Amino acid sequence: MAQGWLPPAEYIKTIAQATSYACLYFTDTAGRPVQLRATYAHEPWQWPGGNMDPGETPWQCAVRECLEETGMVFGGEPKLLGTHFIGHQGEAWPSNHIGFIFDGGTLTDDRIAAFVLDPAEHSEVRVHSMAEWEEMMTPRNFARLKVIEAARRDGRVAYMETP
Repeated sequence: MAQGWLPPAEYIKTIAQATSYACLYFTDTAGRPVQLRATYAHEPWQWPGGNMDPGETPWQCAVRECLEETGMVFGGEPKLLGTHFIGHQGEAWPSNHIGFIFDGGTLTDDRIAAFVLDPAEHSEVRVHSMAEWEEMMTPRNFARLKVIEAARRDGRVAYMETP
């Protein structure tokens, strides 16, 4: 039975809740993905990015997180490569999680070497071929990398779901 109109604060309590993240996907001049090794995650290889702050857009989040995690001021334009929906994971993450992956473009070796990592968050930056990344990453995270790399090559926006 329909409840009728609810004030927004009450209505929001009745629908699915979600957190959001945003990140930038970079490659080197040879087209190899650039990733950071997280010091705190069970899926350690990731792109510069993180969870959105209140009032922040996905693009603002990606640019802010890139600066915080690499020391690099990113001046490119927003180009969405994909969205990623991660379903509710119970106690581990008690809400849906929605990601926005933007194209950060190509970085020179000098620009990658100039990254300044926060040791509390990341221990190293690496550049590898897709085959090398597949050996190093969990199947779940490699699947995301593979989809985003294909989207970049094909010029399309990808949509991914992780149950």
